[in-house]
Amino acid sequence: MEFIDLAEQQKRILPGIEKRIARVLAHGKYIMGPEVFDLEARLAAYSGVRHAVSCASGTDALLMVLMALDIGPGDAVFTTPFTFVATAEVICLLGATPVFVDVDPDTWNMDPAALDKAVREVKASPLVPRCVIPVDIFGLPADYDAVNAVAGRYGLFVLEDAAQSFGAGYRGKKAGSLGHAAATSFFPAKPLGCYGDGGAVFTDDDSLAEKLVSIRVHGKGTHKYDNVRIGINGRLDTIQAAVLLEKLRIFDIELAARNQVADLYRRMLKDRVVYQAVPRGVTSAWAQFSIRHPDRDRIMAELKAQQIPTAVYYPSPLHCQTAFAGLGYAPGDFPVALALSQNIFSLPMHPYLEEADIQRVCDVIC
Repeated sequence: MEFIDLAEQQKRILPGIEKRIARVLAHGKYIMGPEVFDLEARLAAYSGVRHAVSCASGTDALLMVLMALDIGPGDAVFTTPFTFVATAEVICLLGATPVFVDVDPDTWNMDPAALDKAVREVKASPLVPRCVIPVDIFGLPADYDAVNAVAGRYGLFVLEDAAQSFGAGYRGKKAGSLGHAAATSFFPAKPLGCYGDGGAVFTDDDSLAEKLVSIRVHGKGTHKYDNVRIGINGRLDTIQAAVLLEKLRIFDIELAARNQVADLYRRMLKDRVVYQAVPRGVTSAWAQFSIRHPDRDRIMAELKAQQIPTAVYYPSPLHCQTAFAGLGYAPGDFPVALALSQNIFSLPMHPYLEEADIQRVCDVIC
């Protein structure tokens, strides 16, 4: 059994991918070729925003937005400690200060009440509150109605970390359209992934989109050697765009299958484990199907004995990691995130799991 079965997906779309890559090889525009701009138009339309600016990774997507906002030393950026390091890493790269906010015990996403408290505390410090980065953990959009309300009270920019949630829904809107801007990742294991690194930023802000287009190519102005700002080399390769265009053709079908898999897991595991709560009116992209169990190590070992792969996302919250020790947090400062890290693990999740496979997994968990 595969944890994420990219090989089965490739069997389905290989002829189309080969044709698209052959076109790239024929025209030879390997950097910023026509497929890149075609992809951007399709991504924007899918997410319901005016602009999708592709880039080299989900990390670059987050970084580019913060750069466009001139985030830097003395600025506070709020995010959750229960996420991959990239979310907070980009804040530090610009010399700004990550301010961690605990997560909700049911959805595992940022707790809006805790955010409000954190902002009030920062306002009484020398730091300047500038931005909040909610994380759509495991593909589930955060509580954006509440987060946006808090952000509005304090004038914060909302950057949706949609690295895991492309394709998810939130009360009639798509992930990628839920803040002032959003960043997603096309890492191969993501619900929509390429065959390397890739990412994109989504926004309705014309001025921001213009800055992002400049930043991703070394701060380019009117031409290659006109540099109007400091930027990065953040372009998406044309071949990766070609792969994503082909995967987009079947993306909604795969999303529906992911939700069917999640429904089966929840039905079969009912009352045996704690799984992520999905609020009414919200749909997840199910980048991962994660559960909490007090005897995690035993269950994972028994699954391994049955050749069923598992993974732990995330074994240590960011405030407990060496890279962020200078922030001065204690492990117990974010009790929900800490407790999650101690008993959470993820089960196989992809669109090609059969019901018999899911039953086999669930039979081991008790």
